[in-house]
Amino acid sequence: MALLHGAAVTVLAKYEVFNPTDKTLFTSLALAVLVGAAAGWSAVDAWQGKPERGKNWFIAALIAGPVSGVLYVIGRAVFVDQTGASELGGALTGGAAFSALLVLIPAGLGLFVGGLIAKKAPAEEEDDEDEAQPASGKPAGKPSQA
Repeated sequence: MALLHGAAVTVLAKYEVFNPTDKTLFTSLALAVLVGAAAGWSAVDAWQGKPERGKNWFIAALIAGPVSGVLYVIGRAVFVDQTGASELGGALTGGAAFSALLVLIPAGLGLFVGGLIAKKAPAEEEDDEDEAQPASGKPAGKPSQA
């Protein structure tokens, strides 16, 4: 997640250099991709029943924040405008907090939705088994004794 966030913010910075007044749509699309990635990935984790998935996503958010900030500064220095280490302070405070929340909140939503999907699937299978029973109340396949 940190690599995805760092790359997205670097691409946004590069886009802003060439289009300083027209960045609203591109920024919205980048945020949608980041939110969708975290929500989708965590929903799959919940759907598969991964152990300690909430704790893992919390730790992932804590790591993704500062690492994406460092990757942003490196990416901006290499690909955009030769930014120096002076940008590292802002990237490790406000930028890191925003990135951590941008992982944690959609991941929580994804875990909730994935958990609902996982609980719903076995209930549908039980309904199908109930419909397979004959109307007489006797189990199918057993002959009746006369």
